[in-house]
Amino acid sequence: MGDSIESKNLIKVPVAKLGVGMFVESIDSAKGHVSIANAGQIRSKEAITKLLRSGITHVWVNAERSSVDCGLNRPNLKSTSVVKPVAKRVIKDRVTNQKKAKELMVEAKDLIQKVLSETFEGKAVEVGPFEVLADNMIESVLLDADALKCVSALRSKDAYLLEHSINVAFLLVTFGRYLKFDTDMLRKLAVGGILHDIGKIKVDSAVLNKPGKLTAEEFEHVKLHQTFAVEIMDNTAGLSQVSKDISLMHHEKLDGKGYPRGLKGDEIPIHGRMSCIVDIFDALTAARCYKEAMSPAAAFKILLSLTPFHLDQALVYDFIRCVGVYPVGSLVELSDGRVGIVWEAKNRDALHPIVKCFYSNKHKHYTGVTMVDLLKSDLNIEKGISPSSLEIDPTPFY
Repeated sequence: MGDSIESKNLIKVPVAKLGVGMFVESIDSAKGHVSIANAGQIRSKEAITKLLRSGITHVWVNAERSSVDCGLNRPNLKSTSVVKPVAKRVIKDRVTNQKKAKELMVEAKDLIQKVLSETFEGKAVEVGPFEVLADNMIESVLLDADALKCVSALRSKDAYLLEHSINVAFLLVTFGRYLKFDTDMLRKLAVGGILHDIGKIKVDSAVLNKPGKLTAEEFEHVKLHQTFAVEIMDNTAGLSQVSKDISLMHHEKLDGKGYPRGLKGDEIPIHGRMSCIVDIFDALTAARCYKEAMSPAAAFKILLSLTPFHLDQALVYDFIRCVGVYPVGSLVELSDGRVGIVWEAKNRDALHPIVKCFYSNKHKHYTGVTMVDLLKSDLNIEKGISPSSLEIDPTPFY
């Protein structure tokens, strides 16, 4: 371990010298630290071999979270390179990044509202502004995905179409990044997500916002939004095929029983299959005039129940791993009865995020706002909960 580099708890270690039990937090590249989705302790020699085969030469190991008998010789390590301290900066950056994320959401809503109005009047959609918005969204996800997740978790029943379009785009970018798509593909996914429901602007709003079950005739009318979308897509210059597919395939099913074209199996490309999953998940976890929002955990169960005939099973599991069992921005109840927002999950396993607690379900009153790091606490997440199950409004705490 002579060429390891230590700075507090982070140690740069050659992959060839990794040991079982070491906690790999990030990989090292020319650009510095690169976070990995599956950070955690090395469980086997095969995991080390896999890293070597992938061409990774060095990783950053968290000494504090590594097992005692992993072979990490802490006392003898010499500091030859210092990593910039990040603890205080992270808190400041989160506030700044969340403010930027809120500004991005406002900008996105304004743009989509403008384009919806113009589309209603028969004007052609211009792709340029959406590509700029997509690039800003990708940058925000790369900068601080947790900040954008918390902002996107704030929903309004009165702005569903706008927020749903933005969230589908954001989820597609997050999912695409998890699947290691390049930036150009992420941009196409984002534009497709933003525009995926644009055909609804020509659907009767009374039917679209009906606070009850639709009749067969009303459902057929709503399905026309895909027919309208085809017309809009055909008149949109410069729109990529991927973006068009997302708009026109998010209601297709693998068994061929979807609409508008009844595509089946391999006729639906991976980005089309992703759009089906993301669209359903966001719709289930949003509050509507006719239903309350569902918790992510409950939505995951429904997604899995729709495999393999409607949704791609392998992709659903990938999506759950990507978003996390308890996604940032979702509400959870801890084992002591306190309720909080899943606040930070970067470089953590799914069951140990940082939770921003503000209310006690057990005693039915507000508590002091406290950040609970479940990696350093005896508490655990008891369950995920939906906003509608609370007797108070959690919005001010986001």
